[in-house]
Amino acid sequence: MTTVLTPATPLTAADRCDRCNAQAYLRVVLVSGGELLFCAHHGRKFEPELKKIAAEIQDETEKLTAAPVTTGDDER
Repeated sequence: MTTVLTPATPLTAADRCDRCNAQAYLRVVLVSGGELLFCAHHGRKFEPELKKIAAEIQDETEKLTAAPVTTGDDER
């Protein structure tokens, strides 16, 4: 998928997939206006069709594999 090159509002845990209501990791801005949100699974599933109708695709699926941030306070 093509990643958005312009600054975009980051997706949060409150953003939900329009297909299954899971956390959204992709925002598809449509050529016709409006946007769709998808979880990683549905983003991959609908990728070919989305590319045809998207002006931009904001892909934040890298958050799924990013290492957790630790503060060092968890040592026991």
